[in-house]
Amino acid sequence: MNILVTGANGQLGSELRRLVKEGAGVPDEFIFTDVEELDITDAEAVRHCVAEKRVGLIINCAAFTAVDKAESEPELCDLLNHRAPRLLAETMAEVGGQLLHISTDYVFDGTAHRPYTEDAPTCPNSVYGRTKLLGEEALMEACPNSVIVRTAWLYSSYGNNFVKTMLRLGRERESLGVVADQIGTPTYARDLASALLQMVRHGLVPGIYHYSNEGVTSWYDFTREIHRQAGITSCRVSPLHTEDYPAPAPRPHFSVLDKTKIKATYGITIPWWADSLRNCLNELELQARDNK
Repeated sequence: MNILVTGANGQLGSELRRLVKEGAGVPDEFIFTDVEELDITDAEAVRHCVAEKRVGLIINCAAFTAVDKAESEPELCDLLNHRAPRLLAETMAEVGGQLLHISTDYVFDGTAHRPYTEDAPTCPNSVYGRTKLLGEEALMEACPNSVIVRTAWLYSSYGNNFVKTMLRLGRERESLGVVADQIGTPTYARDLASALLQMVRHGLVPGIYHYSNEGVTSWYDFTREIHRQAGITSCRVSPLHTEDYPAPAPRPHFSVLDKTKIKATYGITIPWWADSLRNCLNELELQARDNK
């Protein structure tokens, strides 16, 4: 079975590529593409690629993830987060294959007070969240053999993300305000990539699963831990309320995901978020050293 990875230049796709290169998968089976190699909104191009490469599984890491920008570009967001996954699912259904699709905690409204299970009621309150939920529904209808993994607060040594931004601001500024009343769990993209490969090796069991690192924190506490581990002491971090930091797209106040199902089904062990942060910071240090 050949495996097509879309969005291969993003955070998660880059981590998948690296893990496969390091021996976590059989390299010849993986085909890594981004928009330059494959437009996942082009039905003819997708079907041609699947047929030519004899693809039996697509891992879809591609998405419109600019949450605030989505509010002003709803059509493009819908194209990438809703219609493209449906097209991928339809294509895989035609060849008897499977789609492993990445979704988000934004499908929930964030008003819960206990971790969200996979069957918890969805109620997105942003364009991004609504298009991701529509994508989930469309792909499961088109290819019931599909697997959806919802994640949250994704970061990596690749691309732009919260960890890199807080490192930069912590070194540039004397003080910084960060929202303290939004609660969730950071997810190191390399851990998620490793889990996805473990799921593939196990054999995909259709359905929806949740994955983030273990533990619970706020953006404020996450920032404090980033600075502590990185040795940044010159920047004073202050807690903010959500109302103090208005944004075009509303954020879930509580987006902790229950991971019981994915651990039980695939035997996956999930690292604690602060340990994974250390691993990412170590990787960033190695990259900085190599670039000198």
